[in-house]
Amino acid sequence: MLAHLPAAFMASAHGLRWRERRVSTAVTDASAVDRKPAANNGEWESSMFSKPSCPVIALEEHYWDAELSATYGGVEGVREASTLKKLHDLGELRLKEMDEAGIDIQVLSHGAPSGQKLSGDNAVELIKRVNDRLAAAIAQNPKRLAGFAALPTIDPAASADELERTVTKHGFKGAMIHGLANGLFLDDKRFWPIFERAEKLDVPIYLHPAVPHPGVMEAYYKEYAKDFPMVIRAAWGFTVETATIAIRLVLGGVFDKYPNLKIVLGHLGETLPFLVWRIDQALARPGGKQMSFRSIFCDHFWITTSGNFSNPALLCCAMEMGVDRILFSVDWPFVANSQGTKWMETVPLCDEDKIKILSGNAKKLLKM
Repeated sequence: MLAHLPAAFMASAHGLRWRERRVSTAVTDASAVDRKPAANNGEWESSMFSKPSCPVIALEEHYWDAELSATYGGVEGVREASTLKKLHDLGELRLKEMDEAGIDIQVLSHGAPSGQKLSGDNAVELIKRVNDRLAAAIAQNPKRLAGFAALPTIDPAASADELERTVTKHGFKGAMIHGLANGLFLDDKRFWPIFERAEKLDVPIYLHPAVPHPGVMEAYYKEYAKDFPMVIRAAWGFTVETATIAIRLVLGGVFDKYPNLKIVLGHLGETLPFLVWRIDQALARPGGKQMSFRSIFCDHFWITTSGNFSNPALLCCAMEMGVDRILFSVDWPFVANSQGTKWMETVPLCDEDKIKILSGNAKKLLKM
């Protein structure tokens, strides 16, 4: 419950809109908080949060496939030894760290750049093998693991077919695309068959960052990349690149064409919930094409908490988009599982809303 917020704020026009329509400010049914999920062969019981009592589903949890990661070059192919060990583990070590942090299910996705820089005739078949191996790993622990498909975006039509194959054959929950697709923004109409198929299948596309375009790195970051290597990645470069991709999808009319398309952004929305009012107001100024950016964004995007465990940032997202649009994620193994679950215990929301973030919203969006 957000009892600490000033009364003047809660009485403001936007505060009332948020409070009444988007965030539960009290738990009216106490039994809903204490209710345990349906029995699951004991899989969830050992890792329940004591408060609130609910399963925990984490959506942006990465792994590496040996064949695909062998194609990576430059900074994208370099990881610390301990991180590499975790990325390549789809069994004992992963489950151990999930158990220690109280995470019941990970939705697995291949780490960046996944299939977005593959080219050549073998790209489609390579990604099929990657997805089949992930499906086999999930089948070993189907009550603990789920998956997002990798896509061979060099061939958008084949990507759409691979999305459908993995959803219908393997039960994957959608797909993840990392950054630019072979150097192109995703609003390019050649990629629209992927969005069309996702809408048809009613599964989301998760937009995940990748290293920015080389021209951007040269112009924006070259003076600092050596001393601060993460500036081109999680510290800032990832955010700018992914937010730009999302903005271009809205401006490009993708959601006009596919009104039921669902997109997920990590890291609490890559700053866009904080900026969406200003973007909307600026675009509405005279001289430009008129659209409601804010409405389109809030109606078509979901966001996750991956690697951004900030109470003020979370509250901003809840106020702008609503708790129903926020899903729990960690960004493992780049961020420790325990950081995410321990943070959720401190979040100043009522238990009803915490339950939605920790698993309720994921169950609805991913049909789990």
